[in-house]
Amino acid sequence: MKNLLLPFFLFLFFYTQSQDYYIHAGLLFDSKKGKMYENMTIIIFDDKIKKIKKGFINPDNSNDKIIDLKNSTVLPGFIDLHVHIESEYNPEKYLNQFTAEESDIAFGSLKFAKRTLMAGFTTVRDLGGTGVNISLRDAINRGEVIGPRIYTAGKGIGTTGGHADPTNGWKKSLRGDPGPLDGVINGVDDARKAVRQRYKDGADVIKITATGGVMSIAKNGQNPQFTLEEIQAICETANDYGMIVAAHAHGDEGIQRAIKAGVLTIEHATLMSNKSMQLMKEYGTYYVPTITAGKEVANKAKIPGYYDELVVPKALAIGPQIQKTFTLAYREGVSIAFGSDAGVFPHGNNAKEFIYMYEAGMTIIECLQSATLVNAKILGVENKLGQISEGYIADIIATPKNPLKDIYTLENITFVMKEGVIYKD
Repeated sequence: MKNLLLPFFLFLFFYTQSQDYYIHAGLLFDSKKGKMYENMTIIIFDDKIKKIKKGFINPDNSNDKIIDLKNSTVLPGFIDLHVHIESEYNPEKYLNQFTAEESDIAFGSLKFAKRTLMAGFTTVRDLGGTGVNISLRDAINRGEVIGPRIYTAGKGIGTTGGHADPTNGWKKSLRGDPGPLDGVINGVDDARKAVRQRYKDGADVIKITATGGVMSIAKNGQNPQFTLEEIQAICETANDYGMIVAAHAHGDEGIQRAIKAGVLTIEHATLMSNKSMQLMKEYGTYYVPTITAGKEVANKAKIPGYYDELVVPKALAIGPQIQKTFTLAYREGVSIAFGSDAGVFPHGNNAKEFIYMYEAGMTIIECLQSATLVNAKILGVENKLGQISEGYIADIIATPKNPLKDIYTLENITFVMKEGVIYKD
């Protein structure tokens, strides 16, 4: 009998000794209703939101702790649907492919992950790297390193010579003929194999490069690079394995093929036509604009020698267009998700995307919802992330001012809690 009761008494002891957090929020953003509430208390137990009450409630248990955010605005942790958390662009990036060890990439990624979390982004979707991003996700999940919750594509999928072909720009003796294992496909069978390889590697989502891109060492930044049948095979296979598909796409034909084939999110969509916007509405496809990256490459392309000579004209042509496209898509009623493409610009500056979205015509409430409610839905975690609601995971951030009056305050996150653990106070 004693042996049977021991586990019960141990549970009772640790339960009664556990600490609740009482967050006193001067302003609390309700992402579901799109409203701001004054003077609220959020009670956190373990990694979940236990209760939300009006007024500033003090705990009865002396073991509990009050977090005073009476002079702050409290929001759900932000979700960025487009980052590359392994690296950050610099003029040495292409050379680093030949000099950097996997361990160098891994150690470097630690500072990017921490910086992202400290900026208030408690969840990110990593859309392509070397595969180190999978190990980084796992290390964060085990609590070994500090960073956001990561949903990763591992290595992106492209076609031979396409935007995600890792050997672009290499001399012939080094190029070889990369295949599905390396994320390079040609044909339907390759497409299915590449998805299954990503699943085997431990990826959460699938990323394809449906058109040319700005940063690859290739001449065309907008031509379609997959057949409709190849993208359909990728989407069908990903669906079998419970993964969503994101498509990098600048050119209009590639955008339309990706939408029709079943891709869930279109990244960048710089040159999309009104027809593509209507297709996105018809198919329920989301637009992830990445305005910040567009502005970054357009500015850096003006610095002699910063980018490869093949990159410069693409950056100057495509970069400045993204914000204009955003305005047209927003007015047309396209569903818009928050994604910044951090890594093309410095990690931790993700919140600049809010400012550019607002400048392009979106309301601040909608900007905030895009990075919380909308993105949680896309990732299939709308029942546990993206809101400050009872039963949800305690991903909570705060900023000193009211973002509805000063959107720039979103670049100044002063409190970060992820899964009930305080990382910044």
